[in-house]
Amino acid sequence: MVFSLARPAFIRPTDTPWLTPASYWPGLTAATSELDPPYGVISLQALAANAHSMLSRAGGTSIRVASKSVRVRSVIDSVLALPGFHGILAYTLEEAIWLAEDHDDIAIAYPTADRAGIRTLATDAGLASRITLMVDSVDQLDLVDSVLAPGEREVIRLCLDLDASFESKLFGHLGTYRSPLFTPADARGFAEKIAARPGFKLVGMMAYEGQIAGTVDRPEGKKLVGATVRWMQRQSARELAVRRAAAVAAVRQVAELEFVNGGGTGSLESTGAEAAVTEIGAGSGLFGPHLFDHYTRFTPAPAAAFALSVVRKPAPQMATLLGGGWIASGPPGIDRMPVVAWPEGVKMVPREMAGEVQTPVTGANAAALRVGDRAWLRHTKAGELSEHLNEFALVDGDRVVDMLPTYRGEGKAFL
Repeated sequence: MVFSLARPAFIRPTDTPWLTPASYWPGLTAATSELDPPYGVISLQALAANAHSMLSRAGGTSIRVASKSVRVRSVIDSVLALPGFHGILAYTLEEAIWLAEDHDDIAIAYPTADRAGIRTLATDAGLASRITLMVDSVDQLDLVDSVLAPGEREVIRLCLDLDASFESKLFGHLGTYRSPLFTPADARGFAEKIAARPGFKLVGMMAYEGQIAGTVDRPEGKKLVGATVRWMQRQSARELAVRRAAAVAAVRQVAELEFVNGGGTGSLESTGAEAAVTEIGAGSGLFGPHLFDHYTRFTPAPAAAFALSVVRKPAPQMATLLGGGWIASGPPGIDRMPVVAWPEGVKMVPREMAGEVQTPVTGANAAALRVGDRAWLRHTKAGELSEHLNEFALVDGDRVVDMLPTYRGEGKAFL
């Protein structure tokens, strides 16, 4: 690892160049002038600022790095060197096995049906001690047993996934559809079933409140919607704090839990305030994608972005970028599109938007763009940007100080 966020120069950056786009984005352009688009950039200063902001918002609760939201090993390593960050929240078993070459505390955020991966995990004492599988049903235990019987394998570490969604009398189900375990009784009942099964050890609990952590509360141009979302989130946070504490207490009567994970980048304050939670899983806030521009609780720096070339002028007041259709997952909509961050006053054409091979742009400053110029775009989400790039240029001040391979650049595509 060449760089480190723990270096004294990056303990807590005080300059905020990203607040003045006219200096921030042209500075990144100048620093990367020798690179040909498309390419991605990570601002070291902005990344450090985001990391320390997340720690402050967590209020002393440890943060487990959500690898899905980064997908750059050197960034994960550097963040984990900062006091306050500990452990990785991976998203597949294959990824966890790969990361376990260098890390010893990896919990997988989602259940797995990777039989080959289970066999690898179950026959390696080192991996079995470093990796924790996510479960919420007996069927998942049966799957592991079908690969290797308890007497033929290492003991498998497990984390129980508690559903953290909010059942609103007014709006119905709010949050992600995850675990079937909702009540403290559900959690304890399943914990007892795990305890009765040989070859397993329950070591953790997780409950992800997507309706708080992953839902914008200040949608652009929708004040009434924003006010409603904030009201819902307050109600949900109060309900969940009581239910999660009861569930953790109930499970602790069955198993000695090493960790209780909750929340995400968007809920660091409320999740960190819960005494029952020992750690928060978060990662998106490190890169600061444009989804987070519409939260009231925090405003991360745009630490990761990508540059595209202007390749033609279909009309004097327009320009066409090569590529750009890097659409984020989730409900299809305009908010899943990348946004043009620089030049300001440039926007996509509504009837075409971001395309696989071309993205026409218009607006007040589009006329000034010439063939060969660059435009900077920001992705809606954090880690998904890494799936389109082999590497990021790491920019410190006015120069590129390293090239950081993404998972894709290392030949890995886990999902």
